[in-house]
Amino acid sequence: MKITAFNPLIVSPKAEELVALFEEMGFEKRHQKSGIDEGKVESIDMRHEGGFTIDVASADPNLVPKDILAIRVNVDDFDGARAFLKEKGFVNVRDDDYAEDTGSSKATLMYSPSGFAISLCQHIKD
Repeated sequence: MKITAFNPLIVSPKAEELVALFEEMGFEKRHQKSGIDEGKVESIDMRHEGGFTIDVASADPNLVPKDILAIRVNVDDFDGARAFLKEKGFVNVRDDDYAEDTGSSKATLMYSPSGFAISLCQHIKD
């Protein structure tokens, strides 16, 4: 498994407010993806001129009533990385084999036995 990106991710029912806050701190939107989870989720990658990055994803307030901080880990082998995390006791927030497949990426949110969250993602290249 090769890690291709590693940065913080905030999943929030108030994502627009967080994006505005980070823009005030000098971050700029670099990439925005809509239509995730049947159109209910939008993800925004942000970068600061100092090289810092953060991702902010919107969430349904009925499912995520408060912010969740996770580490976004992009990999070149999603299935292998998911199996690795499962061996370490991580569980998928939905069901064991769930992954959101948008055609250009595959992702899922997993929790460690102590509650630490990793958003596992693989970008699919044609």
